[in-house]
Amino acid sequence: MRNAAAHARTTEYDREERSRRSYANAPPDTFLFASVTMLVAIGLVMIFSASSTVAYVMYHDVAFYFKRQLIWLVVGTICAYGAYRLDYHILKRAAPYLLVAAILGLVLVLVPHVGFVVNGARRWIGAGAFSIQPSEFAKLALVIYLAAMLSVRGERITQFATGLAPLCIPPILMAMLVFKEPDMGTASLLVMIAFAMFFAAGARIPHLLGIIAVTLPVAAGAVLSSSYRRARILAFIDPWKDAQNTGFHIVQSLLALGSGGLLGVGLGASRAKFFYLPEQYTDFIFSVLGEELGLIGALFVIALFIVLAYRSIRIAIAAPDKFGSFLAIGSAATIVIQAFVNIGVVTSSWPVTGVPLPFISFGGSSLVVNLVLVALIANVGRYRRVNLSA
Repeated sequence: MRNAAAHARTTEYDREERSRRSYANAPPDTFLFASVTMLVAIGLVMIFSASSTVAYVMYHDVAFYFKRQLIWLVVGTICAYGAYRLDYHILKRAAPYLLVAAILGLVLVLVPHVGFVVNGARRWIGAGAFSIQPSEFAKLALVIYLAAMLSVRGERITQFATGLAPLCIPPILMAMLVFKEPDMGTASLLVMIAFAMFFAAGARIPHLLGIIAVTLPVAAGAVLSSSYRRARILAFIDPWKDAQNTGFHIVQSLLALGSGGLLGVGLGASRAKFFYLPEQYTDFIFSVLGEELGLIGALFVIALFIVLAYRSIRIAIAAPDKFGSFLAIGSAATIVIQAFVNIGVVTSSWPVTGVPLPFISFGGSSLVVNLVLVALIANVGRYRRVNLSA
C-alpha cells in the first residue's frame, strides 16, 4: 500500500511536470509588475507624508517610519524574488506544514510574555523593530493550503460533507484565534479569502449560503457581546451621532476625504495628519491620500488594484494546473479584498476593522506578505499560455 501511494505521488508529479512543459515560460506580466510597483511607490511617498508629524514628535526624525518601511521593502523584495524563482509545486507538498506553522504562530501571540500588546491588541511577536504579525503570514499559509486542497478535491467540492465542509475548518479555526487577539478585521478577512477560493473552485452557492446562515449568528453574537465592538458597529451606522468618541475615526476620515476635493490640497499639505486623524499612516492612510491627491489620486489607486485583480485572473485562467490557478486566485483575492475593505472603512462603507491598505499602509509584515503573494501570482504566470497573456 505504501509503494502504491508513493507511485501515485510520483505519477501526479510527472503529470504536473508534463503539463508545465507544454506551456511557454513567459516573461513577467508587465501590467501586474507595473501596478504593484506604482502602488509601492505611492505607499512610500504617502507613508513619509502621513507619518512625518507623528515621527517628529515621537522620534525627532520626520523620516523615521519611512526609513523603516524602506528596510521592510528590501526584505520583502528579497523574499518575493525567492518566491518568484521557486518551483511553486513545492508549496503544494509543503502546504499542511505551512498551515500548522501559521496556527502555532497565532497561538503563540496569545501567550503572555511571547505576544505583546499594542493599543489594547495582542497581535505581535518579537521586540521593537523586529516584531512580526503572525496573522499576516496566516493569510499566506491559508491561501497555499486551500489552493493545494482544492486542486486535489476537484469536482468533490460540490459535495458538502466530503468536499466543502472539511475545508471550512482551517479558516474558521484561524479566524477564531485572530478574533481573540482581538482583530476582527483580519478574522473576517480570512473567512472572506476562503469563501472567494471556494466560489472560484466551483462550490455550490446553496452550500456557501448555508454556511453563512449558520456562522453569521454566532459571529454576530461574538461581536455584539463586546461593548467595544458593538460601539464600532453603531458608529458605522451613524458616525455623526457620537462624532467625538465612537464615530471619531470615521468622521475625521470623511472630513479629510471631503477636504481633498477633485485635485487635492497638495502632496504633504494634509491637515488631518496633524493629530486630527488617528492611525493616519496605517489603517487610515487612504484618507490622507484622498486629502492630498484628491478624488483623481484616490481613483488612480483604486484603478491600480483593479488592474492587479484583472491581470491575476488572466494568469489564473491560463495556469498550467489547478494548483497554480487556485494559488493565483487566492493570492489576488487576499490583496484585493483587503484593499477594498480598507477603502470601505475610510469611506464609511464598512465597519472600522483595523485592516491596512496593501502596499500603501505602514507595516513590515503586511508589505512582505503582499509582495510574496504578488510574486506567487507572477510565478504561476511564468507558465501561462502565451496566447492568453495579452
